[in-house]
Amino acid sequence: MSTAPGPRDRGSERDRDEEGRARNQRPRDGLGRPLPYGTDGVARQPEGVVRTPEESVAEAQALLDAGRPFHAHEVFEDAWKTGPAAERGLWKGLAQLAVGLTHSARGNAKGGARLLLRGATAVAEWSATSGLPRPYGIVVAELAAWAKELSAHVAENAENPAPIDAAFHAPRLRGSTPE
Repeated sequence: MSTAPGPRDRGSERDRDEEGRARNQRPRDGLGRPLPYGTDGVARQPEGVVRTPEESVAEAQALLDAGRPFHAHEVFEDAWKTGPAAERGLWKGLAQLAVGLTHSARGNAKGGARLLLRGATAVAEWSATSGLPRPYGIVVAELAAWAKELSAHVAENAENPAPIDAAFHAPRLRGSTPE
């Protein structure tokens, strides 16, 4: 076990970034869980990155494929916070789907199932309201169906929750066949 100091051991209340904003600098594992200070973790996604929607989808898909849905959620969160207001519902719903997969992979069946359904509802409602069934190539109907199916699978095992393999269960944002 590492004896590296944490923020309270260094005399500060919280980790802070260069601008003084509170930021937890603890290393994280591949599913975003904090590890003890001084432990080697997985590289964090930079926050506040402005990407094109196409870049956001491609980067998030690569992270999902690698079994890192927590990190994909951070990419979607950046898109929701920096993109046009009219698209926030889409990106927020996608972030909820990624967090639902994260919780399911951590073994939190109840939370994972709920977030998967919440995200499925959000992206489907956004798509219906916007009239865009395939924004940026995202196959919203397939994605919502994936989330509902995975939610049911996770919920079935809620009495004896077991983590699922995030990479194996990762959705295909642009569909099951390449464009």
